[in-house]
Amino acid sequence: MNKKYFAKIIATDNEGLQMISACCAGAKVNISDIKFLQSNKVFLLSIERTRVETGQEDKKINSICKFDFVDHVKSKNIDQKDHDTVLELIGIDYLKNKDDYEINLIFKNNAHISLMTETIEVSLEDQNEIK
Repeated sequence: MNKKYFAKIIATDNEGLQMISACCAGAKVNISDIKFLQSNKVFLLSIERTRVETGQEDKKINSICKFDFVDHVKSKNIDQKDHDTVLELIGIDYLKNKDDYEINLIFKNNAHISLMTETIEVSLEDQNEIK
């Protein structure tokens, strides 16, 4: 597989965030692959997703979804000690709250993670194809 086919999408506004959300819809996330690096204000998700953007629905790919400038993270209905649980991402949206944004990662079974951030700065970078 040639690396040039791997996607790297950077979102700094709602339109970009919706594109990343569409690419990540249905992605599988292990709880152990969710990291908040508080001192760097970085929130990372390692996901297994389908390549919807190229029309290759049969291709699975490992990607990293990275959120920058994250001040706080809250989760609901997620047991962080249960590292074997696999969450399914439904989508990503945000709310503007005065000067901050609240980016919401919405998972199946009413689970979600809220990221409080001063700006939208999200990247989705493919790592490798899953054989």
